[in-house]
Amino acid sequence: MTEIAISAHGLGKRYRRGLRVTKHDQIRDAIKDSIGALLRRNAPPKDSELFWALRDASFEVRKGENVGIIGLNGAGKSTLLKILSRITTPTAGRARIVGRLGALLEVGTGFHQELTGRENVFLYGAILGMGRAEVARKFDAIVDFSEIADFIDTPVKRYSSGMYVRLAFAVAAHLDPDILLLDEVLAVGDFTFQRKCMDFAHRLEQSGATILFVSHNMHSIKSMCQRVIYLKGGRVTYDGPTDGGLRLYEQDCRLAPSPWFQPEDGPPEVTISDVSLHNEGGDEKTVFDYGGRMRVRIRYDAARPIDGMHLLVGFTRADGVLCSVFSTVADGLTIPSSMGVGEIELLTPALELVSDTYMVSVTVRERSFHKVLCAQMGCTFHMRHPVFVPDAFGVFHQKGVWSSRQT
Repeated sequence: MTEIAISAHGLGKRYRRGLRVTKHDQIRDAIKDSIGALLRRNAPPKDSELFWALRDASFEVRKGENVGIIGLNGAGKSTLLKILSRITTPTAGRARIVGRLGALLEVGTGFHQELTGRENVFLYGAILGMGRAEVARKFDAIVDFSEIADFIDTPVKRYSSGMYVRLAFAVAAHLDPDILLLDEVLAVGDFTFQRKCMDFAHRLEQSGATILFVSHNMHSIKSMCQRVIYLKGGRVTYDGPTDGGLRLYEQDCRLAPSPWFQPEDGPPEVTISDVSLHNEGGDEKTVFDYGGRMRVRIRYDAARPIDGMHLLVGFTRADGVLCSVFSTVADGLTIPSSMGVGEIELLTPALELVSDTYMVSVTVRERSFHKVLCAQMGCTFHMRHPVFVPDAFGVFHQKGVWSSRQT
């Protein structure tokens, strides 16, 4: 019987919603608010002040298994990994980890801003459980893997987010973990380094290690994981083969906020209420043939008049590559300033994308390319062609004009 590497039973994490931060002009006001906050903190919280980021999560992961943790923003994915890595204590339930665990959860976790990269390698290595002699023995390999040797003696407060990820992943990789927990951090690095990390993860898998991988990149999930755990509202709603979990994710993505979009406090000023795809004749479709045109119909609801509304429609391939963006501003459409419900239709040129699955995203900006009012995922579609596929033809294929001659 295969050994169990991770077991979770009824895991839950409950938080109290944060207290409001207020600026004060006078010391007496600050003291008054501080006392009030202390009293509120010691008082039993109201049910409305509490929320469960994760609730009643139970599952087992066998040694050597690669499992994807997927779900929309706020589903509880990162909370689950923090509990498993012992960064966060669960409110309910328990988890058992068998083996040496490495975790790469957030950019800069375990780093001290004032220390250099060299010093942070030893600090982070100690946090992950490596002795100083082990870190020293592996130091050159860690720096070589990170590809930031020229900046290793620079304070990390001057690092870019990509440099953070490179160094943190390099340290975690050289822990030689039995279990590796990966959050969405690899999205920060450039494509070459992401590929390097994915190759490392595959080698780790072949060596018998266990990997839990959180990502919004479904292509990465599909290529790495034979099984996914799907979280929704903090609960496990699916645990099984990857394809079934991806179908659930695809359904729930429809009209959900884009992962990169961080709305300001308060209700959105514009929402996309519907996105539908049609062929040139107007028939609703989800599969399109190479060279055909597509009609994208978008319904929106503006809570106030929008000055210079700018609508952008993007096509993103299954592996996260943004392939094309259509823009009302770039294409010369002026949208009248009005509030309430409206509809816009885009008729694309002949689509020359290669055969694959694509996600339609919609972004609304105000005053050309200024403030982002909303960014939502629309729906998916499939391009069909027997020859033009990503591995051989890249993102798109256009017919060239060829000639030859004998010399």
